[in-house]
Amino acid sequence: MAGAAHCSLQAKRMLLDPKFEGYKLSLEPLACYQLGLDAAVAEVKLRDDQYTLDHMRAFGMYNYLHLDSWYQDNVYYVDQFGRVMNVSVTLDTALQKPREVFRLPTDLTAYDNRLCASIHFSSSTWVTLSDGTGRLFLIKSGKRGNSASEKWEIVFNEELGSPFIIAHSVSFVKSDTRSVAVLLLRVEKDELDTKGSGFHITLEWVTIAEISKEGDHRYEIFKRRVLQGKSVPHYAAIEPSGDGLMIVSYKPFKFMQDEDNKLEEENDDTKATDEKKDPLYYWQQTEDDVTITVHIPQEITKDDIKVHFSPDNICVTLKDQPPLMEGKLYSSVDHESCTWIIKDNKSLEISLIKKSEGPRWPELIIGDTRGEFIMDSSQCSEIAESLMHLTSEVMNPNPEKENPPCNAQELEECDAFLEDSASLCRFDGDTLKVTHVINLGSNQYLFSVVVDPREMPCFCLRHDVDALLWQPHSDQPENMWEHIATFNALGYVQASKQDKKFMACAPDYSYAALCECLRRVFIYRQPTPLSTVLYNRKEGRQVGQVAKQLVATLEANDPILGFQATSERLFVLTTKTLFLIKVNPGN
Repeated sequence: MAGAAHCSLQAKRMLLDPKFEGYKLSLEPLACYQLGLDAAVAEVKLRDDQYTLDHMRAFGMYNYLHLDSWYQDNVYYVDQFGRVMNVSVTLDTALQKPREVFRLPTDLTAYDNRLCASIHFSSSTWVTLSDGTGRLFLIKSGKRGNSASEKWEIVFNEELGSPFIIAHSVSFVKSDTRSVAVLLLRVEKDELDTKGSGFHITLEWVTIAEISKEGDHRYEIFKRRVLQGKSVPHYAAIEPSGDGLMIVSYKPFKFMQDEDNKLEEENDDTKATDEKKDPLYYWQQTEDDVTITVHIPQEITKDDIKVHFSPDNICVTLKDQPPLMEGKLYSSVDHESCTWIIKDNKSLEISLIKKSEGPRWPELIIGDTRGEFIMDSSQCSEIAESLMHLTSEVMNPNPEKENPPCNAQELEECDAFLEDSASLCRFDGDTLKVTHVINLGSNQYLFSVVVDPREMPCFCLRHDVDALLWQPHSDQPENMWEHIATFNALGYVQASKQDKKFMACAPDYSYAALCECLRRVFIYRQPTPLSTVLYNRKEGRQVGQVAKQLVATLEANDPILGFQATSERLFVLTTKTLFLIKVNPGN
């Protein structure tokens, strides 16, 4: 990632609430409606050879319910007959049966190694669709959510290799040419990986463009680029302009170059390796003196060497060459007592006598990084002994001490998570290089949500106990990631839900929600002003607002397969039923 700008996420203080007191469990009833499905959802269970954590994350935890962010309260799923079914809600009490909008031409039952079918809504009139067998469809849908104007028509249909799922897609116009960029996710066998899981992850960035020839308009693949990594990305999205890509992942991704670029990259690596040369000199020190060892060519004789000592400087030259070592010493020396000799015709050994005994020098020549300091074993033992008082064989040797040492056992289990070194990278579509990188550290990735379909999806990260929502702005280099909302204490709350499967939030930030694998759904509303007077008994002060937690239990024994949130309601999909939970009243 050489050359990439290392950035950081700047939280807005005005969106943080340090006085948040927690969620109050509310027993208010939630209106819950259910819709029976004509045919079961086309769930694809993991095969025996899909045994890694990456397979589980990519395919086992797949969200089979697809929210159309361009049209409010409009969801889609694919059933076992390969039909793309739509549910569009206008009135909860008068739900219409799911209607078929498209049927996959593939006989899905004929494929043993297929993945789940996936859908992504590229724009208000364009859809990308995969049947899970390795075939990609580009569809012109017309205005969706309205049976009169919605008509799905295939304009591109091609086999693109091994099975994949669609991670993201965008539609854009450049130079009067319509293009659609799609991101395809695969988990592939890696024969070279003998120590890891034996698999790697690929993200294929495919751009399909409109080609006009003699009045004939058709769509063809314009560009294919492949990124490879060792962990399934938490978040991967193409910029609205199609010029770049952003990825949040535990392990880094990099573009797989073609042959010309590979040679160029190898040359860059060779240059970088050449720059990492052996140290020019080695030096050691005691309390009294400093010894410098410099390797010299065999043909150099004593007469070719000139060493000049002064109280604060040193200069070493070989023959008529520029000085080998020159500069101001870290501290003064007794220059008249300094000496040098040639050892074994291979090295020059210089002895400097310190003027002030005792203090250790952190460097030899100020600002010169070409040397390497070598510490002998007695000095290592001395340093270890001097630090001994800071360590102990027991966790807290003096419990009465006013400020006891930090005890890692005080951390709760829900505060620990494995992937504490995830990073956010922005790739340039032309150079295929990382332009911006953010080390997320302990800011655990939680979920993503589309707030504005014309922008990139937002991602939610844990910051301390809170969950902060970030909106990427690819067209604003100075404000590329904007903090737009905070869900107080949600980072801490979600960590305690060990059975959680999906998380989501309303596009208007009014609530966040999570569901478990079976039945239960938890809803966390933003704080709202109270209509009655409420006092905090402990502190004797009036409480102005309260945040409510609500719990819904679904009447279903089937596992939850899909979960989506809109500003008014939650959609929960099981194998044979679609549940609608009314969270907020309509405007």
